[in-house]
Amino acid sequence: MTNSKLAITTITASESILWDQYVQQHKGHSPYHLFAYLTAIETAYAHQVYYFVAKKNSKIVGVLPLVNIRIPFKGSSLCSLPFCDVGGCLADDNEIKKLLEIKASALKLTLKAKSIEYRERTKINNNAQFEGKKVSMLLPLPATSDELFSGFKSKLRSQIRKAEKNGLTYELGTNQQFIDEFYAVFSENMLRLGSPVHSKKWIESICEQYKEQCVIAVIKLDGVAVGAGIVLFSNDKACIPWASTRAEYNRLSPNMMLYWALLKFVTEQGCTEFDFGRSTFNEGTYRFKQQWGAQPVLLDWREDIQTAAQPEVASGNSRIKSLVEKIWKKLPLAVANTIGPKLRRYISL
Repeated sequence: MTNSKLAITTITASESILWDQYVQQHKGHSPYHLFAYLTAIETAYAHQVYYFVAKKNSKIVGVLPLVNIRIPFKGSSLCSLPFCDVGGCLADDNEIKKLLEIKASALKLTLKAKSIEYRERTKINNNAQFEGKKVSMLLPLPATSDELFSGFKSKLRSQIRKAEKNGLTYELGTNQQFIDEFYAVFSENMLRLGSPVHSKKWIESICEQYKEQCVIAVIKLDGVAVGAGIVLFSNDKACIPWASTRAEYNRLSPNMMLYWALLKFVTEQGCTEFDFGRSTFNEGTYRFKQQWGAQPVLLDWREDIQTAAQPEVASGNSRIKSLVEKIWKKLPLAVANTIGPKLRRYISL
């Protein structure tokens, strides 16, 4: 391909429709690539975002979303994309992708950023290459939810029915009540795990920006929210970035109803793929997602680093992480929900 008429530039919200049209027709896209995701980041966390596009004869032929996470006293790092599993460049061919990444590298130098992290997927056929690695768990969806349900193994169908027999119900929506109920369950679960929670403003921004391309499912027992999850979807793909249940109700199988409710909904919306999110191959969450029929795709997170990386002391890092988690779990919920978002906005995972 000749580059004489190829221009790399940035666009604004006025061209968001063109961005989304290109994204949704690209086979490698995810719902995170939509313009709404970067706008939500900018709105909730005030990180600088960049909408790089490649145009040929005024037509978009590639996009690269980037977020500058500037940590006080530590400097900047660029990420495509933070707070999710998949981002990176979408382009008509590898040459255009390379040119967009060259533009990103120039931005890195201008900002004096330490690195650019591209979060992508790589298809492999040898299961031995998955061992110990992080994977996306992807489920192809049939034309109807009835077909989806009938395709499940009998044990899985029984577990879904068990949740119904235990008196659980579900509701779907995106208004403030759903956000509040989701956040109550989500923040309790993050405290139990010893991890800083996202701000409620982040969840509100996601719902506001994605509009009809977002839904929250809340699982209830006698009117009390015991589980909740959020799904984002494009024209044909769906992903679940956050899902939680209250541990004391797990014996009632709220997670089975939660995932079924969301799978049923997105199938009926016409989605053909459901992304269960990140897991470590063959570990607990992996096996949970595998029972639904999801298959692993290797996550390839690669870095364009400004300076030589310092060697990590894995055992030391692990001990520090474990200590921090133990301390965090002992915080009162109100304190964790106040301090957590101030930290979480700088944690790109």
